[in-house]
Amino acid sequence: MSWIQSFVKQAGLPRIIIGLFLLSLFVAAPFVGVSVTTSINDVLVRFGMNAVMVLAMVPMVQSGCGLNFGLPLGIIAGLLGATLSLEIGVVGLWGFIVAILLSLPFSVIFGYFYGQLLNRVKGDEMVIATYVGFSSVAFMNILWLVLPYRNPTMVWGFSGEGLRTTISVEGYWLNALNNFLSFPLGTHIKVPTGMFIFFAFMCFLMWAFFHTKTGTAMTAVGSNSEFARASGVNVDRSRTQSVILSTVLGGIGILVYQQSFGFLQLYNGPFYMAFPAVASILLGGASVHKATLLNVIIGTILFQGIVTMTPSVINSAIQTDMSEVIRIIATNGMILYALTRKSVVKS
Repeated sequence: MSWIQSFVKQAGLPRIIIGLFLLSLFVAAPFVGVSVTTSINDVLVRFGMNAVMVLAMVPMVQSGCGLNFGLPLGIIAGLLGATLSLEIGVVGLWGFIVAILLSLPFSVIFGYFYGQLLNRVKGDEMVIATYVGFSSVAFMNILWLVLPYRNPTMVWGFSGEGLRTTISVEGYWLNALNNFLSFPLGTHIKVPTGMFIFFAFMCFLMWAFFHTKTGTAMTAVGSNSEFARASGVNVDRSRTQSVILSTVLGGIGILVYQQSFGFLQLYNGPFYMAFPAVASILLGGASVHKATLLNVIIGTILFQGIVTMTPSVINSAIQTDMSEVIRIIATNGMILYALTRKSVVKS
Protein backbone atom coordinates (compact mmCIF):
# COMPACT_ATOMS: atom_id res chain seq x y z
CA MET A 1 0.00 0.00 0.00
CA SER A 2 2.92 2.32 0.62
CA TRP A 3 3.84 2.38 -3.08
CA ILE A 4 0.24 3.31 -3.95
CA GLN A 5 0.33 6.20 -1.49
CA SER A 6 3.68 7.27 -2.87
CA PHE A 7 2.35 7.17 -6.45
CA VAL A 8 -0.75 9.17 -5.50
CA LYS A 9 1.42 11.74 -3.72
CA GLN A 10 3.82 12.08 -6.64
CA ALA A 11 1.23 12.08 -9.43
CA GLY A 12 -1.42 14.03 -7.56
CA LEU A 13 -4.93 12.74 -6.90
CA PRO A 14 -6.63 15.30 -9.20
CA ARG A 15 -4.54 14.23 -12.20
CA ILE A 16 -5.15 10.56 -11.46
CA ILE A 17 -8.92 11.15 -11.34
CA ILE A 18 -8.87 13.15 -14.58
CA GLY A 19 -6.67 10.53 -16.23
CA LEU A 20 -9.05 7.74 -15.20
CA PHE A 21 -12.02 9.76 -16.46
CA LEU A 22 -10.29 10.23 -19.82
CA LEU A 23 -9.56 6.49 -19.97
CA SER A 24 -13.21 5.70 -19.18
CA LEU A 25 -14.28 7.91 -22.10
CA PHE A 26 -12.08 5.91 -24.48
CA VAL A 27 -13.49 2.66 -23.05
CA ALA A 28 -17.08 3.88 -23.43
CA ALA A 29 -16.56 5.30 -26.91
CA PRO A 30 -17.11 2.06 -28.94
CA PHE A 31 -20.36 1.34 -27.07
CA VAL A 32 -21.91 4.63 -28.21
CA GLY A 33 -20.64 4.47 -31.79
CA VAL A 34 -17.60 6.72 -31.46
CA SER A 35 -14.47 5.55 -33.29
CA VAL A 36 -11.59 5.17 -30.85
CA THR A 37 -8.95 5.45 -33.57
CA THR A 38 -10.47 8.65 -34.95
CA SER A 39 -10.61 10.07 -31.43
CA ILE A 40 -6.97 9.20 -30.82
CA ASN A 41 -6.07 10.94 -34.08
CA ASP A 42 -7.98 14.05 -32.96
CA VAL A 43 -6.21 14.09 -29.58
CA LEU A 44 -2.79 13.74 -31.24
CA VAL A 45 -3.49 16.64 -33.59
CA ARG A 46 -4.90 18.87 -30.85
CA PHE A 47 -1.90 18.11 -28.65
CA GLY A 48 0.48 19.21 -31.39
CA MET A 49 -1.59 22.33 -32.10
CA ASN A 50 -1.66 23.57 -28.51
CA ALA A 51 1.52 22.28 -26.86
CA VAL A 52 3.79 25.23 -27.74
CA MET A 53 1.30 27.74 -26.31
CA VAL A 54 1.25 25.75 -23.07
CA LEU A 55 5.06 25.72 -23.15
CA ALA A 56 4.92 29.53 -23.24
CA MET A 57 3.73 29.46 -19.62
CA VAL A 58 6.99 28.00 -18.28
CA PRO A 59 9.43 30.98 -18.42
CA MET A 60 7.21 33.42 -16.53
CA VAL A 61 6.29 30.84 -13.90
CA GLN A 62 9.95 30.00 -13.36
CA SER A 63 10.93 33.65 -12.95
CA GLY A 64 8.22 34.34 -10.38
CA CYS A 65 5.97 36.38 -12.70
CA GLY A 66 3.17 33.86 -12.37
CA LEU A 67 0.92 32.47 -15.08
CA ASN A 68 0.96 34.37 -18.36
CA PHE A 69 -2.63 35.57 -18.70
CA GLY A 70 -1.24 38.14 -21.11
CA LEU A 71 -0.59 35.43 -23.69
CA PRO A 72 -2.84 37.23 -26.23
CA LEU A 73 -0.02 39.77 -26.59
CA GLY A 74 2.26 37.04 -27.96
CA ILE A 75 -0.60 35.66 -30.05
CA ILE A 76 -1.07 39.09 -31.63
CA ALA A 77 2.64 39.14 -32.51
CA GLY A 78 2.19 35.75 -34.17
CA LEU A 79 -0.86 37.00 -36.07
CA LEU A 80 1.11 39.98 -37.34
CA GLY A 81 3.83 37.63 -38.57
CA ALA A 82 1.21 35.37 -40.18
CA THR A 83 -0.59 38.19 -41.99
CA LEU A 84 2.70 39.66 -43.25
CA SER A 85 3.73 36.22 -44.51
CA LEU A 86 0.45 35.93 -46.42
CA GLU A 87 0.82 39.47 -47.72
CA ILE A 88 4.28 38.62 -49.11
CA GLY A 89 2.90 35.39 -50.57
CA VAL A 90 5.47 32.86 -49.32
CA VAL A 91 4.00 29.34 -49.43
CA GLY A 92 4.75 25.91 -48.01
CA LEU A 93 7.03 25.21 -45.06
CA TRP A 94 9.08 28.29 -45.91
CA GLY A 95 5.95 30.42 -45.57
CA PHE A 96 5.48 29.08 -42.05
CA ILE A 97 9.14 29.76 -41.21
CA VAL A 98 8.90 33.29 -42.62
CA ALA A 99 5.80 33.89 -40.48
CA ILE A 100 7.80 32.89 -37.38
CA LEU A 101 10.72 35.13 -38.33
CA LEU A 102 8.43 38.09 -39.00
CA SER A 103 6.66 37.60 -35.66
CA LEU A 104 9.88 37.66 -33.62
CA PRO A 105 10.53 41.45 -33.67
CA PHE A 106 6.94 42.12 -32.60
CA SER A 107 7.17 39.49 -29.85
CA VAL A 108 10.42 40.92 -28.48
CA ILE A 109 9.16 44.51 -28.50
CA PHE A 110 5.77 43.62 -26.99
CA GLY A 111 7.41 41.35 -24.43
CA TYR A 112 9.92 43.99 -23.37
CA PHE A 113 7.31 46.63 -22.57
CA TYR A 114 5.02 43.99 -21.06
CA GLY A 115 7.89 42.91 -18.80
CA GLN A 116 8.65 46.49 -17.79
CA LEU A 117 5.03 46.90 -16.75
CA LEU A 118 5.01 43.70 -14.70
CA ASN A 119 8.18 44.81 -12.89
CA ARG A 120 6.23 47.81 -11.59
CA VAL A 121 3.35 45.73 -10.20
CA LYS A 122 5.15 42.90 -8.42
CA GLY A 123 2.70 40.71 -6.56
CA ASP A 124 -0.20 41.50 -8.87
CA GLU A 125 1.29 40.22 -12.13
CA MET A 126 -1.49 37.83 -13.08
CA VAL A 127 -4.23 40.42 -12.57
CA ILE A 128 -2.39 43.05 -14.62
CA ALA A 129 -1.47 40.44 -17.25
CA THR A 130 -5.14 39.63 -17.76
CA TYR A 131 -5.92 43.30 -18.42
CA VAL A 132 -2.92 43.57 -20.74
CA GLY A 133 -4.19 40.62 -22.75
CA PHE A 134 -7.74 41.91 -23.02
CA SER A 135 -6.79 45.51 -23.79
CA SER A 136 -4.25 44.50 -26.44
CA VAL A 137 -6.93 42.48 -28.25
CA ALA A 138 -9.32 45.46 -28.12
CA PHE A 139 -6.63 47.80 -29.47
CA MET A 140 -5.81 45.43 -32.33
CA ASN A 141 -9.49 45.35 -33.31
CA ILE A 142 -8.92 48.90 -34.51
CA LEU A 143 -5.56 48.26 -36.15
CA TRP A 144 -6.78 45.25 -38.15
CA LEU A 145 -9.17 47.64 -39.89
CA VAL A 146 -6.62 50.33 -40.77
CA LEU A 147 -3.36 48.47 -41.46
CA PRO A 148 -2.47 48.77 -45.18
CA TYR A 149 -2.80 45.14 -46.28
CA ARG A 150 -3.65 44.56 -49.95
CA ASN A 151 -3.79 40.77 -50.42
CA PRO A 152 -7.30 40.15 -51.86
CA THR A 153 -7.63 36.90 -49.89
CA MET A 154 -7.22 38.83 -46.64
CA VAL A 155 -9.09 42.14 -47.01
CA TRP A 156 -12.82 42.79 -47.11
CA GLY A 157 -14.04 42.39 -50.67
CA PHE A 158 -16.52 45.25 -50.78
CA SER A 159 -14.02 47.92 -49.71
CA GLY A 160 -10.59 46.42 -50.35
CA GLU A 161 -9.52 47.66 -46.91
CA GLY A 162 -9.42 46.14 -43.47
CA LEU A 163 -8.67 42.52 -42.70
CA ARG A 164 -11.38 39.87 -42.61
CA THR A 165 -12.37 38.26 -39.33
CA THR A 166 -11.16 34.84 -40.50
CA ILE A 167 -8.45 34.35 -43.11
CA SER A 168 -7.71 30.97 -44.70
CA VAL A 169 -4.10 29.79 -44.98
CA GLU A 170 -5.02 27.23 -47.61
CA GLY A 171 -2.74 27.72 -50.58
CA TYR A 172 -0.06 29.21 -48.33
CA TRP A 173 1.14 27.03 -45.44
CA LEU A 174 -1.83 24.88 -44.45
CA ASN A 175 -0.59 21.74 -42.63
CA ALA A 176 3.02 22.73 -43.29
CA LEU A 177 4.07 20.98 -40.09
CA ASN A 178 1.29 18.38 -39.95
CA ASN A 179 2.31 16.83 -43.26
CA PHE A 180 6.08 16.98 -42.65
CA LEU A 181 7.24 13.34 -42.30
CA SER A 182 3.70 12.32 -41.32
CA PHE A 183 2.73 8.67 -41.63
CA PRO A 184 -0.49 6.64 -41.28
CA LEU A 185 -1.01 4.37 -38.30
CA GLY A 186 -3.89 2.13 -39.25
CA THR A 187 -6.82 3.44 -41.27
CA HIS A 188 -7.90 6.43 -39.19
CA ILE A 189 -4.72 7.71 -37.53
CA LYS A 190 -2.25 9.99 -39.27
CA VAL A 191 0.61 10.94 -36.98
CA PRO A 192 1.48 14.68 -37.34
CA THR A 193 5.18 14.00 -37.02
CA GLY A 194 6.22 17.51 -37.98
CA MET A 195 4.33 19.10 -35.09
CA PHE A 196 5.80 16.60 -32.63
CA ILE A 197 9.33 17.18 -33.91
CA PHE A 198 8.85 20.94 -33.73
CA PHE A 199 7.48 20.73 -30.18
CA ALA A 200 10.34 18.45 -29.14
CA PHE A 201 12.81 20.95 -30.62
CA MET A 202 11.19 23.81 -28.69
CA CYS A 203 11.33 21.73 -25.50
CA PHE A 204 15.02 21.04 -26.10
CA LEU A 205 15.71 24.75 -26.56
CA MET A 206 13.80 25.49 -23.36
CA TRP A 207 15.71 22.81 -21.45
CA ALA A 208 19.03 24.07 -22.82
CA PHE A 209 18.17 27.68 -21.96
CA PHE A 210 17.40 26.87 -18.33
CA HIS A 211 20.80 25.17 -18.06
CA THR A 212 22.59 28.34 -19.10
CA LYS A 213 23.74 31.05 -16.69
CA THR A 214 20.84 33.29 -17.74
CA GLY A 215 18.28 30.50 -17.30
CA THR A 216 19.68 29.49 -13.92
CA ALA A 217 19.51 33.11 -12.76
CA MET A 218 15.90 33.27 -13.95
CA THR A 219 14.98 30.21 -11.90
CA ALA A 220 16.80 31.64 -8.88
CA VAL A 221 14.76 34.84 -9.16
CA GLY A 222 11.55 32.81 -9.15
CA SER A 223 12.64 30.71 -6.20
CA ASN A 224 13.90 33.54 -3.99
CA SER A 225 14.26 36.98 -5.49
CA GLU A 226 16.00 38.47 -2.45
CA PHE A 227 18.64 35.74 -2.39
CA ALA A 228 19.11 36.12 -6.15
CA ARG A 229 19.56 39.89 -5.77
CA ALA A 230 22.10 39.35 -2.98
CA SER A 231 23.98 36.98 -5.31
CA GLY A 232 24.36 39.72 -7.90
CA VAL A 233 21.45 38.80 -10.20
CA ASN A 234 19.57 41.67 -11.82
CA VAL A 235 16.07 40.61 -10.80
CA ASP A 236 14.13 43.00 -13.02
CA ARG A 237 16.19 42.07 -16.07
CA SER A 238 15.66 38.35 -15.49
CA ARG A 239 11.93 38.87 -15.11
CA THR A 240 11.80 40.93 -18.31
CA GLN A 241 13.75 38.24 -20.17
CA SER A 242 11.25 35.61 -19.03
CA VAL A 243 8.32 37.73 -20.25
CA ILE A 244 10.00 38.26 -23.63
CA LEU A 245 10.66 34.52 -23.95
CA SER A 246 7.07 33.69 -23.02
CA THR A 247 5.74 36.22 -25.53
CA VAL A 248 7.97 34.81 -28.29
CA LEU A 249 6.73 31.29 -27.56
CA GLY A 250 3.14 32.52 -27.58
CA GLY A 251 3.67 34.00 -31.05
CA ILE A 252 5.25 30.80 -32.35
CA GLY A 253 2.59 28.68 -30.66
CA ILE A 254 -0.30 30.41 -32.41
CA LEU A 255 1.41 29.91 -35.77
CA VAL A 256 1.67 26.17 -35.08
CA TYR A 257 -2.01 26.21 -34.14
CA GLN A 258 -3.05 28.13 -37.26
CA GLN A 259 -1.17 26.04 -39.80
CA SER A 260 -3.09 23.02 -38.51
CA PHE A 261 -6.44 24.74 -37.93
CA GLY A 262 -6.34 26.28 -41.39
CA PHE A 263 -7.42 29.83 -40.52
CA LEU A 264 -6.12 33.00 -38.93
CA GLN A 265 -8.62 34.21 -36.33
CA LEU A 266 -8.25 37.96 -35.95
CA TYR A 267 -10.11 40.59 -33.93
CA ASN A 268 -11.50 38.83 -30.81
CA GLY A 269 -9.96 35.48 -31.77
CA PRO A 270 -7.07 35.67 -29.23
CA PHE A 271 -9.34 36.96 -26.44
CA TYR A 272 -9.62 33.79 -24.33
CA MET A 273 -6.78 31.69 -25.72
CA ALA A 274 -4.66 32.12 -22.57
CA PHE A 275 -7.11 30.27 -20.35
CA PRO A 276 -6.84 26.78 -21.92
CA ALA A 277 -3.04 27.10 -21.83
CA VAL A 278 -3.13 28.12 -18.17
CA ALA A 279 -5.52 25.29 -17.30
CA SER A 280 -3.40 22.76 -19.19
CA ILE A 281 -0.16 23.49 -17.37
CA LEU A 282 -1.90 23.56 -13.99
CA LEU A 283 -3.61 20.24 -14.69
CA GLY A 284 -0.20 18.89 -15.63
CA GLY A 285 1.02 19.52 -12.10
CA ALA A 286 2.55 22.99 -12.26
CA SER A 287 1.98 25.65 -9.65
CA VAL A 288 2.19 29.43 -9.88
CA HIS A 289 5.80 29.13 -8.71
CA LYS A 290 7.20 26.13 -10.57
CA ALA A 291 6.59 24.49 -13.95
CA THR A 292 8.44 21.79 -15.87
CA LEU A 293 8.38 20.37 -19.38
CA LEU A 294 6.67 17.26 -18.01
CA ASN A 295 3.88 19.44 -16.63
CA VAL A 296 3.40 20.86 -20.14
CA ILE A 297 3.19 17.44 -21.80
CA ILE A 298 0.91 15.79 -19.22
CA GLY A 299 -1.35 18.80 -18.89
CA THR A 300 -1.82 19.28 -22.63
CA ILE A 301 -2.66 15.60 -23.13
CA LEU A 302 -5.18 15.59 -20.28
CA PHE A 303 -6.85 18.87 -21.22
CA GLN A 304 -7.07 18.23 -24.95
CA GLY A 305 -8.11 14.63 -24.38
CA ILE A 306 -11.01 15.62 -22.15
CA VAL A 307 -12.08 18.50 -24.41
CA THR A 308 -12.00 16.20 -27.44
CA MET A 309 -13.60 13.08 -25.99
CA THR A 310 -16.28 14.45 -23.67
CA PRO A 311 -18.47 16.06 -26.37
CA SER A 312 -18.10 13.11 -28.75
CA VAL A 313 -19.02 10.41 -26.25
CA ILE A 314 -21.84 12.26 -24.47
CA ASN A 315 -23.27 13.58 -27.73
CA SER A 316 -23.46 10.05 -29.14
CA ALA A 317 -24.84 8.64 -25.90
CA ILE A 318 -27.82 11.01 -25.68
CA GLN A 319 -28.40 11.09 -29.47
CA THR A 320 -28.69 14.88 -29.50
CA ASP A 321 -26.44 17.43 -31.13
CA MET A 322 -25.16 19.18 -28.03
CA SER A 323 -21.47 18.87 -28.86
CA GLU A 324 -20.69 22.60 -28.75
CA VAL A 325 -22.60 23.11 -25.49
CA ILE A 326 -20.86 20.15 -23.90
CA ARG A 327 -17.48 21.32 -25.19
CA ILE A 328 -17.98 24.76 -23.64
CA ILE A 329 -19.09 23.29 -20.31
CA ALA A 330 -16.19 20.84 -20.23
CA THR A 331 -13.60 23.44 -21.21
CA ASN A 332 -14.70 26.14 -18.78
CA GLY A 333 -15.31 23.64 -16.02
CA MET A 334 -11.76 22.34 -16.31
CA ILE A 335 -10.36 25.86 -16.42
CA LEU A 336 -12.29 26.81 -13.28
CA TYR A 337 -11.13 23.63 -11.55
CA ALA A 338 -7.51 24.19 -12.54
CA LEU A 339 -7.43 27.82 -11.46
CA THR A 340 -8.97 27.04 -8.06
CA ARG A 341 -6.39 24.29 -7.53
CA LYS A 342 -3.36 26.33 -8.59
CA SER A 343 -2.00 26.82 -5.12
CA VAL A 344 -2.15 23.18 -4.01
CA VAL A 345 -1.18 21.16 -7.07
CA LYS A 346 2.15 19.44 -6.53
CA SER A 347 4.92 19.58 -9.10
